[in-house]
Amino acid sequence: MPRKEMPSGALTLLILRVLRSGPLHGYAIAQRIHSLSSEVLRVEEGVLYPALQRILLNGWASSEWGISETSRKVRFYRLTPAGRRELEAQLSGYDRIHEAIQAVLRTA
Repeated sequence: MPRKEMPSGALTLLILRVLRSGPLHGYAIAQRIHSLSSEVLRVEEGVLYPALQRILLNGWASSEWGISETSRKVRFYRLTPAGRRELEAQLSGYDRIHEAIQAVLRTA
């Protein structure tokens, strides 16, 4: 099956949405996105961790070190109140764009 490209800007939205359910470490975030997308979307480390760093710098998540289910030292990411507000803003924008695209596809 051909590789699917993630739409531009979608990764931050997906990470914030996955973190809304609770704190996760990076690998678990990538696995959750992959699983929830019916294994269509794959998030590579080379794009995941820079995106997580941007999210931290924007104050949308906080992080702390902990131990994973496999007894490894990992960094857990948790959505902040600012991250919840950003998620809602991004979801609203996404919904508007999605509806506009669907309107064009239905009527063109």
